[in-house]
Amino acid sequence: MKERILIADDHYVVRAGTALVLETAFPGLEIDFAENYEQVKKKLTTQQYGLLILDIDMPGTQYKKMITELKGIRKDIKILVFSGYDKDVAIQYIREGAEGYLNKQSSEEEIRTAVKTVIEKGYFYPAELIGLIIQNKRDNPAEKLSTREYEIFKLLADGNGNLEIANKLNIQMST
Repeated sequence: MKERILIADDHYVVRAGTALVLETAFPGLEIDFAENYEQVKKKLTTQQYGLLILDIDMPGTQYKKMITELKGIRKDIKILVFSGYDKDVAIQYIREGAEGYLNKQSSEEEIRTAVKTVIEKGYFYPAELIGLIIQNKRDNPAEKLSTREYEIFKLLADGNGNLEIANKLNIQMST
């Protein structure tokens, strides 16, 4: 497999481990790395990649709006969301235009299969996601949130209180 991919994740171990799994399985694969969203955008404007393996929670992320923005930079890029978030979040990114979703707790075999499938077929959806995609045609209230509202929602879901959120986002607690 002669393909060039970009692995975007802020954790070195995840980047290195994913690359090791893929280089072992696909010796002709060229792999590049980005550790924040700004690097992803810069690399996509200067390099040609067939696949982007994208962590959706790294410094500078724009959450699901990233998909549209990245496709605007390079419309032919295939994006495989690589995240620890649950399937409901994955569906939102797929609706925005991502070609697939892979949980960070996936096995080596699942990682190899996902990458090979996205490169060859253009998409990869785990079996448990397909049913949810079909069932989840109704409106999802989380999708109506602005970027800032979603950021606050995510911090609340992670167990942060109002004061912690205000400090992290540099806003007034009353906001």
